[in-house]
Amino acid sequence: MNEKTLLASGSPITQRIDAVKALLAFKKVASDPLPQEVSLDGGRLVLVLSNKKDAYYTVTAKGCSCPAATYHPGTRCKHSKKYFPQPEQEANLRDGLPGWPGGLHGPVEVI
Repeated sequence: MNEKTLLASGSPITQRIDAVKALLAFKKVASDPLPQEVSLDGGRLVLVLSNKKDAYYTVTAKGCSCPAATYHPGTRCKHSKKYFPQPEQEANLRDGLPGWPGGLHGPVEVI
């Protein structure tokens, strides 16, 4: 028995237009005109139509299949920022403490 093992790339894969149209037909959603975005799995995965309208980028909280995400690993592309915004982190915990006038260097006695 011949079995083929599919490679698990770990990153999202761009989808062809015909594949997304088949998915929309299965979900009984109109595909004419093509939707700009298709949200799946309760918003955990979003398919975003490319600017050339020749493919859909797959966007998750951990990655995106667009060229920008491919060429700049470790940084978030515009699709990831739009569909999965990260909460802003406080710059420094010490800056928010009362009575901590020294900023990063600690309490400073003002003369």
